[in-house]
Amino acid sequence: MNWKNKNWLLIVFLLTLIGCNNSNTPTDTPTTGEITISVDETIEPLIDSEINTFNKIYRYAKVKVNYKSEAEAFNDLINGKTRLIIVSRKLNKDEHKVFAEWEIVPKVTKIAYDAVALIGSKDLKDSTLTINDIKMLLTGKATASFKNTRMVFDNSSSSTVFFLKQKTGITDLSKQCFAFNSNKAVIDYLSKNNNSIGVIGVNWISDADDSTHLSFLKSVKVLEIANNEYSDYYKPYQAYIALKAYPLWREIYIISKEAYTGLGTGFTAFIASDRGLRIILKFGLVPATMPVRLVELKKNEDLNIKQE
Repeated sequence: MNWKNKNWLLIVFLLTLIGCNNSNTPTDTPTTGEITISVDETIEPLIDSEINTFNKIYRYAKVKVNYKSEAEAFNDLINGKTRLIIVSRKLNKDEHKVFAEWEIVPKVTKIAYDAVALIGSKDLKDSTLTINDIKMLLTGKATASFKNTRMVFDNSSSSTVFFLKQKTGITDLSKQCFAFNSNKAVIDYLSKNNNSIGVIGVNWISDADDSTHLSFLKSVKVLEIANNEYSDYYKPYQAYIALKAYPLWREIYIISKEAYTGLGTGFTAFIASDRGLRIILKFGLVPATMPVRLVELKKNEDLNIKQE
């Protein structure tokens, strides 16, 4: 083989090597590029607002989203269909084992305290439930007040199903429990049918700027929940979620397997920023990191208060 042919083969080899290296080079930064994430559909209104705001601020960044059941979101993460998900639970033992096999340390960021809201049709005579009452409804053994009441979920694999099963300690749901394909379908069903209770994420009924949810709230009841019959009953208001007085509060996490500082990292940082936290507050949730306001209280004599 002559020198010209050898040089040509060397050039081809180098170009191939460079091409292989470039294919592994990240094409995004914290504020540029594209990423597609998978998100629990129970928090769709909140994350839609976060994404729209982020994309408007950073013109060269594009966060795309697939809303699906929480189980499907975790499957996307494990099967390599996405590198970032937003869900209501942490990784379980089996999922941690997969990360260990990848030799990747997952980035888990708690962003908010959320709540599962129970909404009832207008005809319901009772608008208060204990955790045990919920258990009886889910197992088909409801008391007279809720006899034959249908429980409606957004998805059979929904995080709300998983959450209520854990909260009540049950494994199977009765035939009185139904699942649709979205939170919107649950809302529509409740507004048109009697003797029914829907289970949705609280952000679906908490955006005061959304006129559609305000009109919807006039056609249903937001139910009050207590830990037991001797406890106080609470609606899923922001203050009660913050105090963890509302029994059905939960946490929201961003879980990422991004092994570099890319767009997923940038989007996570945005949600944790002041602007991102304000969006969380707007949708009735409580940011996981709240600014602390210190107030100094002076002694009575400093305030010239006269004691009687």
